[in-house]
Amino acid sequence: MERIFVARLAGLAVFDPAGDKIGRIRDVVVALRGPLPPRVHGYVVEVQPRRRVFLPVTRVISVEAGAVIFTGRLNLRRFEQRESETLAIGELLDLKITVEGEPGTVLDLAMEQPNPPDWLITKVAFRRGTRRRGETTVVDWGQVSGFEVAQRDQGAQSLLAAFDAMRPADLAGVLQELPGKRMAEVAAALNDDRLADVLEELPERDQVTVLGNLDAERAADVLEHMGPDDAADLLQELPPEQAERLLALMIPEEADPVRRLLGYAEDTAGGMMTTEPVILPPNATVAEALARLRVREQPPSIAAQVFVARPPTETPTGRYLGIAHIQRLLREPSFALIGSLVDGSVDPIRPEFSLPEVASYLATYNLVAAPVTDEDGRLIGAVTVDDVLDHLLPEDWRERHD
Repeated sequence: MERIFVARLAGLAVFDPAGDKIGRIRDVVVALRGPLPPRVHGYVVEVQPRRRVFLPVTRVISVEAGAVIFTGRLNLRRFEQRESETLAIGELLDLKITVEGEPGTVLDLAMEQPNPPDWLITKVAFRRGTRRRGETTVVDWGQVSGFEVAQRDQGAQSLLAAFDAMRPADLAGVLQELPGKRMAEVAAALNDDRLADVLEELPERDQVTVLGNLDAERAADVLEHMGPDDAADLLQELPPEQAERLLALMIPEEADPVRRLLGYAEDTAGGMMTTEPVILPPNATVAEALARLRVREQPPSIAAQVFVARPPTETPTGRYLGIAHIQRLLREPSFALIGSLVDGSVDPIRPEFSLPEVASYLATYNLVAAPVTDEDGRLIGAVTVDDVLDHLLPEDWRERHD
C-alpha cells in the first residue's frame, strides 16, 4: 500500500492533465474523527497571484517525486477552511501527544489509501519524550491521543522543517492562513534573520500582530535584521511610545538609519529609500565590486549597481560620484578601478521627491535603483523599484482576496 508523508508534500509542484504547472502544495486538508484515522479531503494549492485554492484528493491521479498530477478542472475559488476541517501541516505538526501513556511530539503524518478512492491519515511519526533529540518512531493513528486537545504552546519545529526551502514571501503567505495562536508560535520559532525577511512580506496588520507577540528585546533584535526602510515602515504603524522604546533597545548603529528615515514622509524618496545600498570608493577594483554584488543576501535590485562615493562609504557618504552598473563591471578587467567606470550622466534625486517623481525617474532612465543625495551632495540612500511598486500598489495588496 502506498504511503505518503504529508510534510514532504509541502512545496510540491502541481500539474494539470496537459502537463502545465498550476501551483504548489501548501497543506493537506483532513477531517479528524476521534480514534478513527482522519479522512483526507484534499490539498491546499497556491496558484498565482498568491491565491490558495482547494484540490479534492479524488482528483489527484499521481503523486510522484517532485510532482502532483490531477485530472479534471481546478476550481479557482479561494480556499476557505471549514470548522470541521484541520490543516495537517499547519495545525497538527509539533503537537504534544501521548502514545500508550508515553509523551511525544508529532514530526509527520502518513496518509494511505486502504479503500480507494479514500485516503486516510493512518500513521504518526513522533519523537519520544519531551527533548528535541528523542528517538523517532512511527505508530498507528489509533495508538495516539491528544490531537483534539487545544494546546497552549505547540511549538513549530516540524512545520518549519517542512517549509525550510520556502521563499520568505511564500512563508509569509503560510503564516497569513494560520490561526492567530499558531501564527504567533511559528513566528516565535523562526530565527531573527528569517523572521525579519518574513515580516517584510506580511501585510502591515500582521506585522504589528507578530511583533506585538514578541518580548521587547526580541522585537528590537528582529528590527535590527530588517532593512532600515522596512523597519521604519513597521515602526510607523506602532504607537509612538512603543516605537521609541524599541528604537532605544536597538543597537545605535542600527537604530540611527531608521530614525533618519522616520524623519521623511512615507511617500517621498527619503521615506522609501534604503540606507544600505552597495557603496564603494572610486579606487575600489571591479573584482571588489563584483564580490560585493555577488553576496547571496543582496536583493536583485540592490545588486544591479554599485554607488561610487568618496569616503566614508556608509550613508551619509562623502561626495557622491555616480553609478557603476553591473553590466559595465562584467565587461571590464578585474583590476580596473570603478572610478573610471562611473556613469555620471544620470543625476541623483533629492529625498523630498514625490512617489510619482521617483517612478518617472526610474522609468525615464531604465534604472532599478535611484541614488538619493542631500543638499551637500552626499549619498544618503537609494530607492529601489520594488520599494516604488510597494507604494504604487493598493495598500492591501499583500492581503488575500477572492
